[in-house]
Amino acid sequence: MERRPVPLAPTAFGHRGHALFPYFFLAPCLLLLLALTVYPLFYLARLSLYRMTPEGEAFAGLANFARLVTDGFFWRALGQTLVFTFSALTLEFLLGLALALLLHSQIRGRSLWRALFLLPMILPPVVAGVIWRLIYNPNLGVLNAALQGLGFDTSRLTWLADPSVALAAVVVVDVWEWTPFVFLILLAGLQAIPEEPYEAARIDGSGPWQTFRHITLPLLAPAILVALLLRTFDLLRLFDQVFILTQGGPGFATETISLYIYKTAFRFYDFGYAAALSFVLLGATLALSHFYIRLLQRPERTA
Repeated sequence: MERRPVPLAPTAFGHRGHALFPYFFLAPCLLLLLALTVYPLFYLARLSLYRMTPEGEAFAGLANFARLVTDGFFWRALGQTLVFTFSALTLEFLLGLALALLLHSQIRGRSLWRALFLLPMILPPVVAGVIWRLIYNPNLGVLNAALQGLGFDTSRLTWLADPSVALAAVVVVDVWEWTPFVFLILLAGLQAIPEEPYEAARIDGSGPWQTFRHITLPLLAPAILVALLLRTFDLLRLFDQVFILTQGGPGFATETISLYIYKTAFRFYDFGYAAALSFVLLGATLALSHFYIRLLQRPERTA
């Protein structure tokens, strides 16, 4: 005798309630997500239209955004952020790609080398900043001691106090800590490439450079774009390492957009202008994300 499924009894919401029932479990998570993202964004938008005074809030309209045009400190921080982002991103990509290609090959002890290369990324950025601040110490630091051992005069090497080298010193710290992140993504991308294209290239007599240029790079492009996307976001909003190492100094030599926003809000208590600066940073980040996503989707359109 064939058994037929017993129809579910209607609930207080009717039969349609069974289809909506899973969303009731998602509701707390969605409410929390809205509370942590949407509400702060609307509050930030409202705050950017006001000017803080000793008497309270005063509506300023778009005056905070108009102030950006003539703010020399903002443009200097923006320029240094872009220089820092481009320098660190280039070095991290080149070093990460080289390490991924090296450890993707059949070398001895590659599992151990992979674990060692990932150690800097495990450290919190604040801890990494403190470590490198000690390394850069002109009197007690390991770097100057090593250079002295090689015969160099280090009496004038004050890495974090010299405006001409301070930004480069911060770039080195970021490259040291986050190159393993790029390396990890690119290594996963290399391991996902099938062997058939390489076998066909070997049969056709393709050399190592031609194989890398025409097979490895095109197939690795999605992983490269993902790594560049994530690192660009992190570099544009860099705060913790700069704050620990230099606090934007000497002078304004290493001040980034995020640090300038922090000082504007919590040192000068100009919260409305800081909110406008935050919106500019958010807009730049969204524009770059749109650019990267279009690049990621281009192979799908041409396929």
